[in-house]
Amino acid sequence: MRPFTYLRAGSPAEAAAMAAQGTDSRFIAGGTNLLDLMKLEIETPTQLIDLNGLALDRIEATPEGGLRIGALVKNTDLAADARIRKDYGLLSRALLAGASGQLRNMATTAGNLLQRTRCPYFYDPNQPCNKRQPGSGCSAISGFSRPLGIIGVSDACIATHPSDMAVAMRALDAHVETVRSDGSTRVIPIADLHRLPGGTPNIETTLTAHELITSVTLPPPLGGTHIYQKVRDRASYAFALISVGVVIRPDGSGRVALGGVAPKPWRVEAAEPAMAQGAKALTEQLLAGATPTPENAFKLTLVERTLASVMAQARAQA
Repeated sequence: MRPFTYLRAGSPAEAAAMAAQGTDSRFIAGGTNLLDLMKLEIETPTQLIDLNGLALDRIEATPEGGLRIGALVKNTDLAADARIRKDYGLLSRALLAGASGQLRNMATTAGNLLQRTRCPYFYDPNQPCNKRQPGSGCSAISGFSRPLGIIGVSDACIATHPSDMAVAMRALDAHVETVRSDGSTRVIPIADLHRLPGGTPNIETTLTAHELITSVTLPPPLGGTHIYQKVRDRASYAFALISVGVVIRPDGSGRVALGGVAPKPWRVEAAEPAMAQGAKALTEQLLAGATPTPENAFKLTLVERTLASVMAQARAQA
């Protein structure tokens, strides 16, 4: 790990302003992903700005009837919150499906959204990776691609986004609130937060330089049956091959978002009316235009079968 300067911010705006003054700054809270990347010298910041003293660790009701989740709320606390469990069960289930208890005790809401891919080639500095070193190439396309993306990918990158929480947030239509280095704020729909790789897979979000996430807001509760199903190679310490998050209402309508298949949480709103036609029709529309490799083409069938299972569960619970 290389030397770096350590600073503590007194407010979100001050943290963003501090970041703008550094040549290569990073915000740190739980550090569950960033510290690993620093040890491998994939991330080499010259300045770390500690956010843990900021009052961003609360879950509060919004005037609209939803919830505002502070950026520093720990994953364990968010999953256990009575309001989340009652009205946003999909989010609680997705959080509990991710990582381990020890990691959830440290990981934060904003950090979870911004964690970087677990593509093995990204973590191996000896292999070309456009996400790690732009223009070097993508080793995964002709290499070991079984756990990687099948849709939304490009000739430059087929890595997937690793977050379970982000899949639930996408299905729930969350919004991300931020502050910039000049003190201005904005609200970003979760659908617009993560970018597809295109020719610049190293640019992973629509956040501007030094922009800090301060909270995530959830709209009023949707009701219906909430299910999160994660399929992986082993029961723990494994990221999703695919995951399915659904909200299904009594009339059969609903929402669905997928994880493990794309560089961002994957939701196609125009496909959701096909839920009434069954898992096959829904999968065909969700994954229209998919470009799997020979090693991960099985994910097309896996998504369909998992959707069928989840929809059966929802009918049984209803």
